[in-house]
Amino acid sequence: MHTHPLAAYVDCLDRGDLAGVGELMLSSAAKLQAAGADFLICPDNTIHQAMDRVRPRSPLPWLHIAEVVAEEASARGFRRVGLTGTRWLVESDVYPTAVRRYGIACVIPQPHEREQLGTIIISELVNGIFEPASVARFQTVISRLKDEESCDAVVLGCTEIPLIIHDGNASLPTLDSTRLLARAALARAVAS
Repeated sequence: MHTHPLAAYVDCLDRGDLAGVGELMLSSAAKLQAAGADFLICPDNTIHQAMDRVRPRSPLPWLHIAEVVAEEASARGFRRVGLTGTRWLVESDVYPTAVRRYGIACVIPQPHEREQLGTIIISELVNGIFEPASVARFQTVISRLKDEESCDAVVLGCTEIPLIIHDGNASLPTLDSTRLLARAALARAVAS
């Protein structure tokens, strides 16, 4: 396991510097290869924006979090998924591209919802703050995706979202990207 500080990634993301994100990922890849890893994963959905730049130069293969989620969504018969996460992720092509390969539509929250959810993630969840009003805000957005956008599932596209949202309190079935990636990594490691 290796990661650079989140702040280094955020600095790159704020500048729109996906090449910089990719270089950070490749730096981790080299360290992990030297440590004896067979393949790589990254539980941070947002930085997968740089994966197309990383894979061709990576010393090891990567499991792509959105591809894992798309495969699960397809296996479960979902046709239209809502996407929650940081604005960097939700406004990117990471999930739309992955789910489109399975004929699944990806719906993103409205701009003001994206801003609110992103603020909750960065200002609260990342810092271990779990406010009831923030849980309610996520639930409201998910309900709107269901009722107004006809979504049949929601992607929890941020490592921290499952700390407050899950199948038991969401109006849609959830696709916990972190948990799905962990299961895929375990299956691959056991099969190796």
